Amino acid sequence: FKATNDQRLAEIEKKGDADPLVEAKLSKIEADLDRFETVNQKLVQQEKASEGFAEKLDGIETLLKRPNSGVETKSVDIAVKAWDTFMRKGNEGLDADEVKALTVGTAATAGNLAPEEYVAELIKIVTEISPVRSVARVRATTSKEIEIPTKDANFAAAWTAETGTRSETTGYSTTLNTIATHELYALVDISSMLLEDSAFNMEAEMNQEFAEQFAKGEGAAFISGNGTNKPTGITNGNTVAHTATGAASAAISTDNLMDLVHGLKSEYAANATMMFNRATLGIIRKLKDTAGQYIFQTGFSGQSGAPNTIIGIPYVEAPDVADAASGAKSVLIGDFRRGYMIVDRVALSVLRDPYSQAATGLVRYIARRRVGGKVVLAEAMRVLKHATS
Repeated sequence: FKATNDQRLAEIEKKGDADPLVEAKLSKIEADLDRFETVNQKLVQQEKASEGFAEKLDGIETLLKRPNSGVETKSVDIAVKAWDTFMRKGNEGLDADEVKALTVGTAATAGNLAPEEYVAELIKIVTEISPVRSVARVRATTSKEIEIPTKDANFAAAWTAETGTRSETTGYSTTLNTIATHELYALVDISSMLLEDSAFNMEAEMNQEFAEQFAKGEGAAFISGNGTNKPTGITNGNTVAHTATGAASAAISTDNLMDLVHGLKSEYAANATMMFNRATLGIIRKLKDTAGQYIFQTGFSGQSGAPNTIIGIPYVEAPDVADAASGAKSVLIGDFRRGYMIVDRVALSVLRDPYSQAATGLVRYIARRRVGGKVVLAEAMRVLKHATS
């Protein structure tokens, strides 16, 4: 890629345009890089998601088993069997023990609550799909909202003589940051014939369908949501500081990215990840530093299993980040685990509707869960804005 692009640039500089054969070769190489990029993204997201993932699942399990959490601890076998029966046949197919295991803590109109094993598996799949969730901090709760203390200022140390008076240092202050959870729902239609087939792995199918819909729905909100009936996104408003490109155009330069990286404090830069969409990656791949070296480096050519990097920093693709354009915020960087918090309300309810799609031989399932998200430490992140200042 690098050699071919250099050849293309040399021809443009010499003749005003590039040889069509060189352009075609470069396009083919870029297509191959895109295929490798899919593998790279899985590597980066798995690495980020694995950090503290066991702790997240332990937290979910603890919350689900707490007294008054709305979900009574039951035999795993009974709960799972009851859930499978309900999904295939509805409440009418449940025996007395299954009804008791399944309906604990369920509101009359909200469907049935999924067993904790089902919820944990669903969240695991969503994490693997959602780019923001894979790098942000995730907290589970049984409440509609949580409050966390946010530090506004620090104490400042002061000098004094050996026998001098030591006054109380001032400056430290905190505020309570409220993160509300908002309802997110997904619809899945499954044929009655499949439900009647005992060999059909309904749990895996439903998990994948619900997870994909939830991941796509929350992904956009975590980036740019306005906080009205949805999470507040990283790029919403001016909470997170920006680095300007210097012009209200779609152009991105190496200097822009260098300024963005060095705009972060060292304590956050050490664990920083970049985030942008695939179109922006295509622009960044062609950028060079002052020594003529490409700032995009493939991880597979170096240390085994290392992710691709931009200026030595790993990145994740997030399709909901804006394209490079005038006024847009096209590149995000930061220690997202410290800067952005996602709140999952652990309960998942599913309403089985065998009537509305009956004419077409389908059973509709409506899954509901509550999710919140908010910036909790703005200085841990920065965005690149296509503007003069």
